[in-house]
Amino acid sequence: MPRNYDIAELKRLDVKHHLPAQQDYKLIEDMGGSRIVTHAEGCYIHDGDGNRILDGMAGLWCVNVGYGRKELADVAYEQMLELPFYNTFFKTVTPPTVKLAAKIASLTGGKLQHVFFNASGSEANDTVFRMVRHYWKLKGEPKRKVFISRWNAYHGSTVAGVSLGGMKFMHEQGDLPIPGVEHVRQPYWFGEGFGTDPVQFGKDCAKAIEDRILEVGPENVAAFIGEPVQGAGGVVIPPPGYWQEVEAICRKYGILIVADEVICGFGRTGEWFGHQTYGFTPDIVPMAKGLSSGYLPISANAVSSDIVEVLKTGGDFIHGFTYSGHPVAAAVALRNIEIIEREGLIARTRDDTGPYLAKALATLNDHPLVGEARSVGLIGAVEIVSEKGTNQRWGGAEGNAGPVVRDRCIENGLMVRGIRDTIVMCPPLTVSHGEIDELVGIIRKSLDEALPLLQAL
Repeated sequence: MPRNYDIAELKRLDVKHHLPAQQDYKLIEDMGGSRIVTHAEGCYIHDGDGNRILDGMAGLWCVNVGYGRKELADVAYEQMLELPFYNTFFKTVTPPTVKLAAKIASLTGGKLQHVFFNASGSEANDTVFRMVRHYWKLKGEPKRKVFISRWNAYHGSTVAGVSLGGMKFMHEQGDLPIPGVEHVRQPYWFGEGFGTDPVQFGKDCAKAIEDRILEVGPENVAAFIGEPVQGAGGVVIPPPGYWQEVEAICRKYGILIVADEVICGFGRTGEWFGHQTYGFTPDIVPMAKGLSSGYLPISANAVSSDIVEVLKTGGDFIHGFTYSGHPVAAAVALRNIEIIEREGLIARTRDDTGPYLAKALATLNDHPLVGEARSVGLIGAVEIVSEKGTNQRWGGAEGNAGPVVRDRCIENGLMVRGIRDTIVMCPPLTVSHGEIDELVGIIRKSLDEALPLLQAL
C-alpha cells in the first residue's frame, strides 16, 4: 500500500529542487509541480491526487512484466544481502553477471555470444560508438569511422546517443551531432510515403542508405544503426522487406549492422528481439528497458564472436562504467527473463494479445480524426489527421493535434505519449483483453472530445 505522502509538499519540493528529464522547467513550475506517481500494480499506476491510470506506456517502454512483482523485489533483497555491489574492472565478476550474460547469449543466438553491460540504453549506444571504431582500427581500417543512422531515430540522450539519433530538436541543444554521423530518410510510410506502394517505398528508403555509403565512401563507413521499429520516433513500423534490403546493402560493403533493441527487445514485437521479428542478423545488439522490466537500471550489448575475436588482439578495451554488470541489477534481470519465459509472454504477445491489440486499434479507423492505426506485437500508434483519407495535419503542420489528444487520454485515465501528431502506446506484456478494450475505448472517447477543440484552433 502507498505511504501517507504529503503530496502538496512533494510538489513544492519538486519545483524547488528537482530537474525532471526532458521537461520544460517553466511549465513544471507553472503547473505547481509534476504529477506524483505513488504506487502501481499490474498495468495501472496511481498518483497522489487519487487517480488510477491505465499505463499504456509500460513506464517508459519498459515495464514488460507489469508492476508489483514481489519476486523481483525479493531477488534484489537477497542479492543485496549476499553482495550488493562489485565491479568488473579488476579482472573480477559476480555470479549473476556471468549467468545473465550466458542467458542473453542463449536468447540472441548465432554469433551473438558475448555481452557487455551498462546501466542505460544511452550508455549501450555509447559503447557501440567506441567499440565499433576500436574494432575497425584493430582491423587495420582506421578510416572506417562514419555511422549511418536515420532522421527521427532515437538512440539516447548522451552526446554520442543524441548524435547517433536523428532528432533535430535534440541536436539543437549542444551543437550536435558530433562529426562522423550521417543521417538518411526513415521508412515512415504514413508520413513520407503516403499514397505510394509501401514495398517500393521501403526499397527507396534502403537505397538512401546505399547512396549515402557511396557518397561518403564505403571505406569510411563503420556501421549502420537502426531500431527495428522506431519507438520514440512515433512507432515507425518499416514496410515489408525493408530490413532485408538494408542487410544486403550493409553486407555488400562490409558494414556492421547495429540493431538498437532498447525498446523492441524482450518480447515487445512478439519475439525476443525485433531483429528476429523482421528476419535480419545484426552484428551488435544494444538492449535495455525490458531487460529488467525497468525494475533496476541495466543495459547490455550483445556482440558477435567475429568482433570479439578482433577485440582480443588489441589489449585492454578501455571502456566501461562503475555499474557495468551490477550484481543486483543482473539478478533482477535474470528473474525478469525467467518470468517472461515461465508465463509464456512472448508467444502470448505474438499469438494472442498482439493480434487482439491490432484488431482493437483497427476499430478506430472509422473516426474522422484517425488517418491510420498500426501496430506490431504490443507496440502501436494512431495517426491524427485533419482530413480523412489523407495524411494532412491540423493547422498545416505537425504537432498541433497530438498534444491535445494525449492530454485528453491522460485526463480520461490512460497514459500514452503524443509524438508530433501520433498517439503511441506499448502496454505491459501482461495486459489483458479487457485492458486493451479499455485502452482503445479511452482513445476513442478522447478523440471525440478532442475533435471540437481542434476545430476551434
